[in-house]
Amino acid sequence: MPDPSALIRPARPDDAAQVVTLRALVHPYLVRGVESTRQMIAEPPPGEDWTAWVAEAGGQVVGWASAYRNSQTSEPDFGEISTLHVHPDHRGRGAGTALLTAALDHLRSIRARRVLTWARPESLSFARRHGFTPSRELRYSALDLRSTPPMPEPPPGVRLLAAAEVDARRIHEADVASAADEPGDVPADAISWESWRYEVWDNPGLDRAASTVAEVDGVLASFSLVKRDGDRMWSDFTGTVPEHRGRGLARLVKRAALHRAAAGGVLVAYTSNDAANAPMLAVNTRLGYRPAASQWTCLRDLA
Repeated sequence: MPDPSALIRPARPDDAAQVVTLRALVHPYLVRGVESTRQMIAEPPPGEDWTAWVAEAGGQVVGWASAYRNSQTSEPDFGEISTLHVHPDHRGRGAGTALLTAALDHLRSIRARRVLTWARPESLSFARRHGFTPSRELRYSALDLRSTPPMPEPPPGVRLLAAAEVDARRIHEADVASAADEPGDVPADAISWESWRYEVWDNPGLDRAASTVAEVDGVLASFSLVKRDGDRMWSDFTGTVPEHRGRGLARLVKRAALHRAAAGGVLVAYTSNDAANAPMLAVNTRLGYRPAASQWTCLRDLA
């Protein structure tokens, strides 16, 4: 039976603090701060038809889901449902199903034909009941930064720079080139400048001083982006453009970014990788990351 005390309604900017508190409880390995969450609700990403809902009970946010069009892929009519979760004390009462229904109805209204979402292992039965098929494992890892990693010495011809010192469009171009062959269900082959600037460069959580790029003979070859919330950070994306791979640059820039983040007061770093991304998983293992959690991508068609 649905919980009669739970109200499903559109998210409001003032919900941001409670949304972040709930996310930290259910998904402690995800990092998105209050200001970043407030901005996302108040000024949704461009071109995505982004909408979010909360489940409210007793004046408290006890559930969340967002749904949107994936604007970063050439795949037509692809929608996503992100971070659907309910407080442990309010599960089994219909709030999760109600949030999912709202999200699916929204995706139908914007003519999405295929839907991607993510589910923790214990939530796969819920996903299957609602027509989703598990596809790929996503592994989350954590690194204790209380012992600051040493700043690496770049090899000859390589220069390390903070992202704050670099034209954002150069980083965007490297991001697009690096992400095109990332393993996943949906190719990230259409990351527009407007979308990237909103989600990355203008994100209140981006730490431009810790985020690091590597130039090779003046060419931006590799980068590691840091998003921060207090003493926690998220390695948003570490990538190397194809023609410069195999030289250890990803490990170099990520180690430098971790050093800078730790020096700025970050105590723990989180990241995620597709289980098939063996090169980046190996980089993270060498840097000292340890498994923290896992989720599965899940797919279904929309009638």
